[in-house]
Amino acid sequence: MGQYLVRRLLTAIPTLIFISFVVFALLDLAPGDPTSSLPPSVPQAVKERIREALGFNQPFPIRYALWMKQFFINEPANAIEQAFDIQLPGSEDRLRITSWASRGTPVVDIIIERLPQTLWVVGLAYLLSILISVPLGVLSAVKQNSIFDQVATVLSVIGFSLPTFFTGLLVILVFGVWLGWFPTIYDTTLKVTDWSSFVRQLKQIAMPVGVLTFFQTAALSRFTRSSMLDNLKLDYVRTARAKGLRERLVVLRHVLRNSLIPVATLIALGIPQIFAGAIVTEQIFRVNGLGALLITAIGSTDIPVVQTTVFIFAFLVVFFNVIADLLYGFLDPRISYS
Repeated sequence: MGQYLVRRLLTAIPTLIFISFVVFALLDLAPGDPTSSLPPSVPQAVKERIREALGFNQPFPIRYALWMKQFFINEPANAIEQAFDIQLPGSEDRLRITSWASRGTPVVDIIIERLPQTLWVVGLAYLLSILISVPLGVLSAVKQNSIFDQVATVLSVIGFSLPTFFTGLLVILVFGVWLGWFPTIYDTTLKVTDWSSFVRQLKQIAMPVGVLTFFQTAALSRFTRSSMLDNLKLDYVRTARAKGLRERLVVLRHVLRNSLIPVATLIALGIPQIFAGAIVTEQIFRVNGLGALLITAIGSTDIPVVQTTVFIFAFLVVFFNVIADLLYGFLDPRISYS
């Protein structure tokens, strides 16, 4: 296991370096610079000082190295503040790679500030979808063609067919406007400090979490059902039943474990996808998370924020690929890591 993990990491690290280079190079070639959003009244000499202070006039390899260094190393002073010869409160230990739109705020600081909002919505929705979809898919396969299976199939088709922006608007209209059960405006300044604030947080995330959970559960449950049906027809299942094992033991110990091998891959690789898919949901429910940050950065041509956010999504894909590979060994003893 240890040797296999080392080999996978040795493969993943060059992959991430290559992805980071491609992401930075493609977006670096996009039109715009740190001064493109400044008013025309700003003197050209000041614009040049800003470009120089941000390293925009540096050669491509140096700018790429500075961009990569933001993930690991802090540097004193802010480049914008140096350009204008001023110092703002709390400017110590900031990162050199800063947001163009927010006039010098470190990109990593912005992402860390937005991350809890996304985790509240996306993380909880994906956890609930896994807890619901796997048992739902197992029961649908065991009770194939029953009323339960047919109802679950209809709901899964509906959930997978309807886009999240449609179900999101429908949920807001019904539960937020007509019934008034949940707030229609997401309070990003809310901090969970006691039971009352925790209840308020649950109420405001109920609708976005419900929309994302419904969509993800539809896909995962159908995939689990299909994988279970494929394994229920195999010879080892008939052998286990012929030995007199109880049906529950056959399903849970033998069939489910083998069926979870492809499901684990879908779950692991679906985590970065749901982060990307939450972009639309966050826009609908006005959640101030990573999805909204990426949309805002694209609209304002904030290239450093776009580069960093896209690379984080790519990192999640590679990281959970490694996690999925490691899960294979626990689910299927026939797989060797040697």
